[in-house]
Amino acid sequence: MNPDLDRLQPYPFARLNALKTGVEAADKPPIVLSIGEPKHPAPNFVLETLAAHLPELAAYPLTRGGQALRQAIAHWLIQRFALPAHSIDAERHVLPVNGTREALFAVAQAVIDRSRQARVLMPNPFYQIYEGAALLAGAAPYYMDCLPEHGYLPRLETVPETVWRECQLIYLCSPGNPTGAVMPQAYLQELIGLAERYDFIIAADECYSEIYPDEDEPPPGLLAASAAMGREHYRRCLVFHSLSKRSNLPGLRSGFVAGDADLIAQFLRYRTYHGCAMSPPAQAASAAAWADEHHVRDNRARYRAKFSAVLEILAPVLEVHAPQAGFYLWVRTPLDDTTFARELYRQQNVTVLPGSFLSRYNQGSNPGHGHIRLALVAGLEECVEAAQRIRHFIEHL
Repeated sequence: MNPDLDRLQPYPFARLNALKTGVEAADKPPIVLSIGEPKHPAPNFVLETLAAHLPELAAYPLTRGGQALRQAIAHWLIQRFALPAHSIDAERHVLPVNGTREALFAVAQAVIDRSRQARVLMPNPFYQIYEGAALLAGAAPYYMDCLPEHGYLPRLETVPETVWRECQLIYLCSPGNPTGAVMPQAYLQELIGLAERYDFIIAADECYSEIYPDEDEPPPGLLAASAAMGREHYRRCLVFHSLSKRSNLPGLRSGFVAGDADLIAQFLRYRTYHGCAMSPPAQAASAAAWADEHHVRDNRARYRAKFSAVLEILAPVLEVHAPQAGFYLWVRTPLDDTTFARELYRQQNVTVLPGSFLSRYNQGSNPGHGHIRLALVAGLEECVEAAQRIRHFIEHL
């Protein structure tokens, strides 16, 4: 067996299951706020497109995806991030993937040079795929703490130069999971400058970019930051986007990677051997989803309603604030986060994720300790019921 498998940490949800083992939940309908799986209805027109193209399952798909899908993605990128139209070529800059989870993992396997010391930088707390990808690529993770006093953004200036010199890949997540923090364009441009100076690749996980509160202020993206610097070649920059959150299609397993044409070409080469082409019906459905914004605006309106209702209930009893974007609440707890999660489950049958399960001890502390992550993915009534149960639990501590 690959010895690096032994370096993998238990996944947060495995730890959560262990935490709940032997605990008898309250006799109430269960409410799960621990998993970021959207529960809003999938768009009907996407489902209809998927069904209409089922006969195409009789043909092998291309790893690079069909032209129609790549063009739909390229058009969406140009429109969404106001990119120069000539700078995004559907043939060279775009690669469809079967969900960004597998692509975020696979990119480390494709780009890490094992012949020299390699570090992979990542935020802390973080999406655990980043860490697993680094470990199985033979690299050493380097954790950058995301603390409230710094807007939950990693402090780039505190990373030692020796670490930058060994960095081959850095994972970003903006809007952040779990914090909801958004990286300003100037921050992204500073990081691009560091990538140029120290020769590393930026993998920007932007999967939550389409869930934000103000229709006039969408979160900025890495490619737009690069283009604003005159870097329309997007060298060393890769962005990862998904239909799971944007379009409530987590089961479709559809996303894309875009950016540096040379990196995309090499990643395609890797994926040709990996064997992970998207099925033709999924490609057709995906192209339809990327071409429509009406359902995305409706989706954002639903999240705004839920955040407004839930925050009104929780704010009097918890230190909690609306995120800049995304659908998570990153909440400070009045007691240890694992105790809070276990007792909330026992007394109210509400499942939340302890923040310490999403973080690593670093420089003597765990930045997720004393927090829980609430995923407001269920319907409005269920989220309100959950908030009321959490408030009742706190008021009777």
